[in-house]
Order: sequence, then structure tokens, then C-alpha cells
Amino acid sequence: MKKTVFLLSLFSLLASTGTAQVYQEADLPDVMTFLDGSEVKTRADWEKRKAEIKDLWCDYLIGRFPEESPKLLSAEIIGTESAADGSTRRRVVLTFDTPNKKSFEVAVWEPKASDTAARPLLLTQPRHYQRQQWGGEALKRGYVVCIYPGLDAHHREKDYPGYERVWKTFKSEYPKATWSSSLGIQAWLASRTLDYLLDTKHGYKIDPEAVGITGFSRYGKQSIYAAAFDERFKCVVARSSGTPTACSYRFAGRQTFMESVALEDCPKVWLSDKARSFYGRENELPVEGNALMACIAPRHLMIDTSYNDGSDPTFGVERNYLSAKKAWAFQGEEDRICLSYRKGNHGPVTDERVKHNLDYFDLAFGRGKAGASDFPEVLLHAFDWKAWKSKQRTSDLATPREVSVRQKIEWMLGDQPASIKDAGKYHIKTGEELGVPDSSRDRWNPGGIRRVPFSFSGKMHGNIFFDPKREVYKATVIWLHPWNYSHGSNEGYGVQGTTIYYRLAKEGYKVVMYDQFGFGDHLTDAFGFYDKHPRWSKMGRAVYDVRKVVDFLVDGEGITAQPVPPTDPAKIYICGFAFGGMVGLYATALDERITGVACFSGFTPMRTDTDARPTGGIRQYWEWHALIPKLGLYHGEEATIPYDYDDVLALIAPRKCLIYSPTRDRFSSSEDIERCVMKAKTAWRDKAALTFIAPDDICRFQSKQQDVFVRWL
Repeated sequence: MKKTVFLLSLFSLLASTGTAQVYQEADLPDVMTFLDGSEVKTRADWEKRKAEIKDLWCDYLIGRFPEESPKLLSAEIIGTESAADGSTRRRVVLTFDTPNKKSFEVAVWEPKASDTAARPLLLTQPRHYQRQQWGGEALKRGYVVCIYPGLDAHHREKDYPGYERVWKTFKSEYPKATWSSSLGIQAWLASRTLDYLLDTKHGYKIDPEAVGITGFSRYGKQSIYAAAFDERFKCVVARSSGTPTACSYRFAGRQTFMESVALEDCPKVWLSDKARSFYGRENELPVEGNALMACIAPRHLMIDTSYNDGSDPTFGVERNYLSAKKAWAFQGEEDRICLSYRKGNHGPVTDERVKHNLDYFDLAFGRGKAGASDFPEVLLHAFDWKAWKSKQRTSDLATPREVSVRQKIEWMLGDQPASIKDAGKYHIKTGEELGVPDSSRDRWNPGGIRRVPFSFSGKMHGNIFFDPKREVYKATVIWLHPWNYSHGSNEGYGVQGTTIYYRLAKEGYKVVMYDQFGFGDHLTDAFGFYDKHPRWSKMGRAVYDVRKVVDFLVDGEGITAQPVPPTDPAKIYICGFAFGGMVGLYATALDERITGVACFSGFTPMRTDTDARPTGGIRQYWEWHALIPKLGLYHGEEATIPYDYDDVLALIAPRKCLIYSPTRDRFSSSEDIERCVMKAKTAWRDKAALTFIAPDDICRFQSKQQDVFVRWL
């Protein structure tokens, strides 16, 4: 029995730190800092840090692998096919000395024999698109291709029967191992496959320095797992891998509608129960995907994702990538990690993109014509606050004094440019033009609800939902989505059967939803925003768009693809969650046509939101999301911010307002919010019109929260 490549270092977390340190910061744990706070300074330090990361990953997310890897007993070729191009495809049964001598099958494709001393190797999983496109193209390029049994139970492939059960078989062989993730076990199977392929006695001409692995979605996660724990993999292309790899859980919770640690968001077999216990407190996880990716350094890694990928929130992906990149920089190999964006969504696999991915493998292995310049770094959320500040007039940066609260807010949001009024003609976008396809808009439709696309404010696009069988509607509700950069208002994980716009429409409301500027369909519209509008703000633009929606509802300033029911101007409400809740408060404060607003987990008072808080402080609004750049003028001096949310709320009076603030919302302080609401309540004559609810809950907007909103309406 030889020691497995998955055998973690004897370096023990408990031995090094005594007890596990609770990580509270909103940002990611630094890849170059040990859990005890000491910094990585040498290559030896980095090896210890990698061991710590892998320990943490196993302890918190996937469980521990067997202490030893089984010896390969036999490799039986059970089928051989030869193609006209001279390539050969074999099916091989590998038997190992596990307690019950278990086997699994692999498919090995070899190009036409040549004098080449060694060939590159590419491993992938037997999903039809992966073997046909990545595998087929790699074979044409002279790669040895291996299809290994890295399938989940519900991804059965008729050409590869039984591959989906292999991970369960080998898990049962090692009852003392705590491994609990199917993806981790499948990654282990990839390493067992390498044991066979790289053993020269089996006759494969493989260059051990040119071994790659690729996968899509869950198999992208799996590929990163494999390379992080097995250094024989020299290059990884992980496509749309989502959490917990390309994106960390800190930036993919319920406030993003992305794949969280919650059971309803991903299969039970992917994560340990321990990981799921961090639901709503993801900031306390001591290890995240940035660190696991860093374990691949200095080998090659490409994170390939889409602008509108429902599994990869772009903001979180970029923070993960930039954090992981520190490990490559430390070793002087920054050009060996690549973040590559594509058009499309989570699903489509194009020949062009497959070739792009394989060009990266060729680059990593010193073959082909592609160079580093073919993989430029493009960051969607990069914001240089100092550069922004340098473009401001002195008067723009001066804190307003003797002016009204409304004027202070308008100053903070910036100057609306006159050119915005000339945004272009109203246009109903086609499915081809949308970042998120029409089909995905309808996936949670309970039936009987009509969705009508509409256009407002020039290039902006949205949808209206209503029950066509009704003659009278209770009210119109504008739904403002959370921090869902990839899909905007289109709800993602954990909403099956409870999608808010369909639910409200079924209950007799007309619902307006749209992707806010810089999100979903309008993600790319925000590129270069501050270059075009240096004295405005993205929050200012978000509020402007709400007001243009109201213009559409009241005055018909826009068009619809089909007729829609009329709007009662006395019954226009906003429901906003997280980012949407914040936008909703600002918009309602500044537009008296809005009848009322419900804000779910939408804010925390700014003057007490310092860097010491696990919320991320006001930094998340002026730097991370570049939402209100002027807030950066008060960084470290938050008490001097010209106004706070009690002032915003007071401008909403006497209209109806609901503030829903869970006590365990990691993005806010419920106590501070309660004080803020109580201070603002003096502006309401009818105290009942301002409702404050602080349940014992986390930041989310699902069935229970929707119940609260419907009752409030």
C-alpha cells in the first residue's frame, strides 16, 4: 500500500492553534495567513499553509479521505475500437486491493501512434458534452484522453453504465474514513486513475508534466478538488464551477440567490453537515474556495465562467480569484492563473469555447500557438476609488452642511447627467439579446400566470406578471432583487415553488420586476459607468430606474410586448430584499408617488458600520460594489456621514413602511436598526404605518418572509 496523494500532512490544526479560531470578517480569509494570524514568508511556510488549508477543507466541507490509497492489482482491457484517423479507444477495468477488491472502468483514447516521446493527458468525466467536445477535440490535438467515473448518481450516461455508482462503492470500502462529499470522492477516483495511467508499465506515452483535468459545473468543482489534493495534475480548466470553488460561500448566500450551503441549494452528498451548519453565518467559515484554489499554485488554473451564469456570481468569483492569485504572485507565477469570461449562461457549450479551453491547456504544456495575451485579465467589478476621487471637483467632495436631508441624500447619490434622458428608443429585447434567456424566467411558474416583457427608460428591460383571469388587481408591486449580479431579478436556488413575482401574481397583484442596472440582463451595461458618469453613482442610477418604472406605470413612458392591466397610481408598492431593499428605501424617500415600501434585510445604519464589524462596514458600498463612492470620504470617520437611514425613513412618512431585520443577519446589526427605526418613528403620526419586525432568523427571502410581506400588503 502506497501513501495516497490525498493523505494530508501530519500537520494538525489543533496542534498548531490549540483551538480553531472563529473567523468573523466579512471578506475572505487571507490565503497567505495561517489560522493563528501568522504570515506565510517562505516556501516552507507555504507548504505548511497548504497542509492547513487541506486540513480545514476536509474538516469543514468534505470529510477526510482514507489514510492510504489502494494498490492497483490489475488492469484488464475489455474492449478496443480503432478509428479511421488512427486513434484507439479502449475500455479498461481497474481492480484495486480494497478490502473487497473493488473495480471501476475507465475509457482511454489514444491518438495515432507517432514517434512522440510523450503526449499530454486530459482527464474528464463521462457527461456527453464533456467527452464529445472536450475529449474529442483534445484527441484531435494529440492528447491521450481518459474518461473516469466522476459522475453523480442522477447523471447516468447510457454509454458508461454504472459510472455514477462508483463513488458509493469505494466510499463503502473505507468505513473509517469520514469522507462525505461525492465530489471529493470522485476527485479521489481521478487520482486512482492517474495511478494507472502514469505507471509506465502499462505502456502509455504520457508526459507527467502535461497532465490536465477539466469539468463543467459540479464537475468543475470536482476538477479543482482533484488538483488541489494531487499535484500530479499540472493544469485545470474549471468551467462554471460555482461554490465552494470559483466563488466562496461568503459571497453566495441567500442575499445573492446563488448556491449556498443550504440543503435546498445543493445536493446533500456534496457537502458535510458541518459545512451546512454555517448557513447564514458563512463569514465564520475558517476556509473558503480562494484558499483551495491557491493550493493549485504555481500550476496552471483557468476559471471559466459566464457573465450571466446562475451558479457563478461574478462579484464573488472575482474576489475569490484575486485573493487566490496571491499564492501565484508569491511564487512569481501570476500568469498561471486565469479568469476567463464568456457570453451565455450556465449551460451552453460551444465549439469555440472548447477550443479556447484547450488552447489554455496547450499554453500550460508548452504546445500550440496560443500565448498569454490570448487570455487577458478582464475584471467586471474593478473599481479604483482614488482614480474616481481624482476626477471630482473640490465642491463635489465637500460635505454639505446647512441643507435639507433630501439635499444631503441627493448630494451623496451624485449628479444625474442630462444625457441619461436620451437613453434611446424603447425596445422589447429578444431572447437572443437577453443575458438570461426567457425560458429561465418561467421555470417556477405555477401555471396560469402571464409574463409580459416591457421596456422603459430606453434600453432597460423587465417583465410584468399578472393573472389574466382577474378583472381587478389588489395593487402593483415593484420587486427589487438582491445582490444577484448574474441573474438579477430572476430567482435562483432555494425558491422552488415560492418565487415572489409568481406568488404575488397568483394572489391578485400585478408585479413588475426587472434586472437593475449592473445586474443580470444589464450587467454589461454598467461597464465603465464611472468613466461615463464620474459625478453620478450606481445607487443614483438604481433610484433613477425605479422612478422611471413609476413613470411607466403612471404615465405609460415605455412599451410592452402585449397589453397589461392598468395601474392604480394610489397603490404602487415596493418590495426589496438586500440590495433591493436599500434601493427601495432611497427610491421611496425621493419619490412620493410610491405608496409604501417593504425592506427585507436591506441596510444597516452607516454611522456605526465600521471596519470592525463582520458586515464589511461601509467599504462594501463605496469600494467593493462601487455603489456610493462618496461614502469612501468617510471611511474611518463613519460618525460624520451627513445622514443615516433614520433620515431616509423619515422622508417616507407618513406612507406605509415595513423594515424586516433578522437578528442573525450577518450583514447588519439588528439592534442598531431597531434604534434607527425608533428614532425615525417620530416622523409618523400614525405609528402603525411604520412596522419593524426582528425575527430570530438569518438574511433570506423565502416562503416565511414572503408570508410577512403578503400580510403587510
